[in-house]
Amino acid sequence: MTSEHAGVVYDLDGTLVELVVDWDAVASDVEAVYADAGISPDDSDLWTMLGQAREHGLYEDVEAAIAAHEREGARESNRLPYATTLAREDRPAAVCSLNCEASCRVALRTHDLADHVGPVVGRDTVSTWKPDPEPLLHAVDRLGLSPEDVLFVGDSERDAVTAERAGTEFRWVE
Repeated sequence: MTSEHAGVVYDLDGTLVELVVDWDAVASDVEAVYADAGISPDDSDLWTMLGQAREHGLYEDVEAAIAAHEREGARESNRLPYATTLAREDRPAAVCSLNCEASCRVALRTHDLADHVGPVVGRDTVSTWKPDPEPLLHAVDRLGLSPEDVLFVGDSERDAVTAERAGTEFRWVE
């Protein structure tokens, strides 16, 4: 990775580590939160249910259900090649993830990466989540840099869209 940028922000899951999470089980647990409240999620996917949870007064319970799986998955996560790249960084680095901040921190500690990262921004750190640019811009700001001086490294179309909206350069995980 070249050092033409003053700083770098990494996505977490699929980029630095692979969380060991059964996303179908997570969705089932979130559906149970809705069912317990007497609300049908209408065959919505997990992220749609999270997005709609506030309007139903279920956000805290839905977030807690997802985060519990993510924290456990972070403890069992597998290190990916870009984690080694992060550990060798000679410029400020941050994490910006759709996972909750606590699970990001667990994964970073699990793989001895916490000392190599400054800011950690999860979906619960700010009021919006990727592909909204706010989380990435928050990470960039906490690095003390401007978006045009930062590279965002990720593994999903959501990451690419986030980078475009935030005005950072984007690099796909190879």
